[in-house]
Amino acid sequence: MDDINTRSNVINYLSGGSVYNPGQAGLGVPLEATLALHSDAGFSRTDEIIGSLGIYTTDFNNGKLNTGIDRYASRDLADILLTQIQKDILAAYNTPWTRRSMWDKNYSETRLPATPSTIIELLSHQNFADMQLGHDPNFKFTVGRAIYKGMLQFLSTQHDKEYAVQPLPVSNFAIRFGNKKNTLDLSWKGEDDPLEPTARPREYMVYTRVGYGGFDNGTLVSKPYHTVKIEPGLVYSFKVTAVNRGGESFPSEILASYKAKHERARVLIVNGFDRISGPAVINTSTQAGFDLNQDPGVPDHYNISFSGAQIGFDRSQGGKEGKGSLGDSGKELEGMKIAGNSFDYPFIHGKAIQAAARYSFVSCSDEAVENGIVNLEYYPIVDYILGLEKEDAAAHAYYKTFSSPMQRIITSYCQSGGNLLVSGAYVGSDMSNTQGNREFTEMILKYGYQGSLTDKTSGRISGLGRNVTIPRLPNEQAYAVTAPDCIVPLAPAFPVFTYLPGNQSAGIAYKGDYRTFVLGFPFESIESEADRAQIMASILGFFTQK
Repeated sequence: MDDINTRSNVINYLSGGSVYNPGQAGLGVPLEATLALHSDAGFSRTDEIIGSLGIYTTDFNNGKLNTGIDRYASRDLADILLTQIQKDILAAYNTPWTRRSMWDKNYSETRLPATPSTIIELLSHQNFADMQLGHDPNFKFTVGRAIYKGMLQFLSTQHDKEYAVQPLPVSNFAIRFGNKKNTLDLSWKGEDDPLEPTARPREYMVYTRVGYGGFDNGTLVSKPYHTVKIEPGLVYSFKVTAVNRGGESFPSEILASYKAKHERARVLIVNGFDRISGPAVINTSTQAGFDLNQDPGVPDHYNISFSGAQIGFDRSQGGKEGKGSLGDSGKELEGMKIAGNSFDYPFIHGKAIQAAARYSFVSCSDEAVENGIVNLEYYPIVDYILGLEKEDAAAHAYYKTFSSPMQRIITSYCQSGGNLLVSGAYVGSDMSNTQGNREFTEMILKYGYQGSLTDKTSGRISGLGRNVTIPRLPNEQAYAVTAPDCIVPLAPAFPVFTYLPGNQSAGIAYKGDYRTFVLGFPFESIESEADRAQIMASILGFFTQK
């Protein structure tokens, strides 16, 4: 297949006969610009960023595009895109991203299109410094939004029109039981974009899902809150987007709620698993790369970009190709759609609570708790989801399991006699770095950290009269728990789960003036729904027994 030329010719055929390509026969689809997004080769021995390059072509068709406008419009497009990419990366990551150059050269993808066209060589896939950012889902969002904004600026300039950029996702999402019978009060916070004043949200869409069904088409609301009527006995899930003249934001995390027909107690589920990240970084004087065996990272929903775990880490082999070169990788992950953070775990926890019978629940984001929007002390039982949350020195976002404000809030909740369930893969390792963090987990939550489980031959866990399994390797169904924590009870707490076959402690429980139940692995990672239901019933029973 003549792939390089085919791309442009297909675009010309689709747009042929439209106002943007009037002189060519085709389907009349009004395509008015063409962007080819590439990564480049090249590496730096001193770990400098290679950065972005723009390419366009003016020396073709007498310097004109098919509408008669000057081909230098393609240069304008490349210039605007490179400027926006560099500006947004610097603002978001405090990283002086390199703007390499703009080339006016003869490339098929910029020569053949009938409309303004450019190639953006975003970064070097061969360069370690570039790929430390390139693997980060947050970076991908920043760059994707920058390209979208740059394209929008170009098109608006061509039409001499003002534009608005779609809003950022909402934050501080929370659900409460309403004052009126069988109602829920939803609230959230619209986010202004410090990089784009036109992106302010004007309205919001609230999407609803009942049980395992799909989400509806949404309800448009003008304020950052909404009340919905519910039917007892059904699990409701919600997600929210922000809307303005420019479009609709990415969705919020998904929160869930349930009103039991005969309520015994209420549970608050706090979603503290926000993390998305690239894989673990190896960066020494002699080695560089990404350690998928230690931590494959957390994709935003899923990742299809890995061929396999990196094998070649030798810095001296940089710039080479093939076996033994820096970045040489296996092929065991080719074609795999690796599962990541679905942002839908309150539903999984909530279904287990529903199965226990007579427990109602609502849920909220951890930010809503930290910012005082939701008060833990209104709820006799709190389920704190931490998943793969952890602080990472190589990351550019803050994903601490227990932030300082959250530590203070949880301490107050426990001292007031609360019942707290915590589960996550890094509840020990992420809190072992300072004395203050260790004192919180040891004195309040009643566990100590004794290392992480690095042997991936088994995902079996035993406790509460059951043997359960969790996924330890990347797969397409659920995120991998590559290194769950071994946490030990501190007297008078006692062990409740162990990893098999080594019998390392995997979970603890404490019963005193308050009660805690802490798992060194994510509850939602338990593969069997029946196992999750039985274990949740046991935990809730432990919290409510006299």
